[in-house]
Amino acid sequence: MKVRNIIPVAALVFSTALANAQQLPPVFDNSRLATLETTPTVRKYLSPVKIVWQSSKEGANIHNAERFLTKGNGQADLANKNMCVLTSTSSVRPGILFDFGTEIHGGLQLVTGMSKVNKPIKLRVRFGESVSEAMSDIEPEKNATNDHAMRDMIVEVPWLGKLEIGNTGFRFVRIDLVDADVQLQLKEVRAIFVYRDIPYQGSFNSSDPLLNKIWLTGAYTVHLNMQDYLWDGIKRDRLVWIGDMHPETSTISAVFGNNEVVPKSLDLSRDITPLPGYMNGMVSYSMWWVLIQRDWFMHTGDMKYLKEQGVYLKGLLAHFISKIDPVTNSEKLDDGTRFLDWPSSENKPAIHAGLQAMMVMTLKAGADLSRRLNDLETAKNCDEAIAKLKKYVPAINGSKQAAALIALADMVPAEKINNEVLSVGGVKDFSTFYGYYMLQAKAKAGDYQGSINDIRTYWGAMLDLGATTFWEDFNMDWLPNASRIDEMVKPGQKDIHGDYGAYCYKGFRHSLCHGWASGPTAWLTEHVLGVSVVEPGCKVLKIVPHMGDLSFVEGTFPTPYGIVKIKHTKTADGKIVSDIKAPAQVKVLRK
Repeated sequence: MKVRNIIPVAALVFSTALANAQQLPPVFDNSRLATLETTPTVRKYLSPVKIVWQSSKEGANIHNAERFLTKGNGQADLANKNMCVLTSTSSVRPGILFDFGTEIHGGLQLVTGMSKVNKPIKLRVRFGESVSEAMSDIEPEKNATNDHAMRDMIVEVPWLGKLEIGNTGFRFVRIDLVDADVQLQLKEVRAIFVYRDIPYQGSFNSSDPLLNKIWLTGAYTVHLNMQDYLWDGIKRDRLVWIGDMHPETSTISAVFGNNEVVPKSLDLSRDITPLPGYMNGMVSYSMWWVLIQRDWFMHTGDMKYLKEQGVYLKGLLAHFISKIDPVTNSEKLDDGTRFLDWPSSENKPAIHAGLQAMMVMTLKAGADLSRRLNDLETAKNCDEAIAKLKKYVPAINGSKQAAALIALADMVPAEKINNEVLSVGGVKDFSTFYGYYMLQAKAKAGDYQGSINDIRTYWGAMLDLGATTFWEDFNMDWLPNASRIDEMVKPGQKDIHGDYGAYCYKGFRHSLCHGWASGPTAWLTEHVLGVSVVEPGCKVLKIVPHMGDLSFVEGTFPTPYGIVKIKHTKTADGKIVSDIKAPAQVKVLRK
């Protein structure tokens, strides 16, 4: 009886203590708890799906490594059964390389057993987005780094306990014993998967499994980057790069709908960039902020949030208007870094053409938002500035990036741009960031089949190399004799991760999960499934599919009023039959 009474007595004591919070440490003060920041993410634990490599044969210095492939529970215990035993000598430091099956964001959990020596044991842990990165050392030749996130470290694991380490983007992990003549008993090695537990409200399914996989891969790439803020990459560039966010926010609208990570990130960039400064120091990135604000308002219809941007938006638009040469009608954005994307960064004439077009696009979006905010003076100023800018069309100097923007700004007919520039050489000179705008310009020209083919070729090539997320950059010239990212590089092969890349993403510094590469997800929803927003808050949608060589396409689209369900089927005579079910508050136009 006495044992049974312990529980209610203990509960009474603890509840009394909570009622007198001043007697407890401050962390138990309910009023203080209410002010503490909470994380929007959850944690789940993944066992490896494969052992890619071991430093020695089973039974030599590594015994029972296969046990890591069974599901764990994260708990050390005294049974000490079915352990993996790693034993080092003066000449051998055993190591194992694990594959967790897909790119994730998070860290690693190590659960140990008992050992002959009751003291911590040193392990070297290396995270990698590719097999070759996880096998690499921190060195300059292939640019393996610990930039932005620690991916190569030495840690001490406890005796009969648990250690959780790491916060990065990875798929592969290598562990090695560091010291000589030690033995480590390991019960579990599990990945800690940290992500927002949110539903995929949008969907895409068609008669082409490759397009379906590309759509989902783009969605997952952005999902991983939706951490406390909307990041560019989960390994490197774990920062809010506002220009890079535009493809991401387009994907979020198509897949997840309204999510607080977007306004939170937009506001961060605004608040740390007082005018007349440019976001991230780049003149185009403050333009992307305006374009994202317009697109986000169209999807959410959140007038309260838009009004919060009014003062900053007015000042920013006035600054852009002041940066137009009154004689030549040319942009003169000479007070910040002039940048479109990295592959075009050395083509100064192309950057000039791109910025001229972006000024037109930005001021058009700004005029629209200003009218909705009843700031008619700013809207009028934007309209007059656009008319001036359109009088001068710079040469694109062979750049597909600049060509796409010129077409999207209606400065040159999209059909002409597509025929003379964008379609020349297929996906040659595409980039994972501006590829989205090249696809948008091709769609504007009516070349939907060409866009579908380009998506299959360019983004499909990354999947063929073992990608489970899309990359910071990719070049079709890298393909000949290239290794897969999920295999050891064979003799005579090129290392697709370590041997390529340029600018800030040389070698292993190259991010293999970059949200700006998700453009095909948004594009397929908009043009193949056929959904475009006509009125703010998705009150009016236009649904016109462009199926190309597909026999059917179906999917869903999130709106503030609920999910729109869509299915298009091509009949034998080439006609398209559509079945669309939308919430009562959403009007659907079909022409």
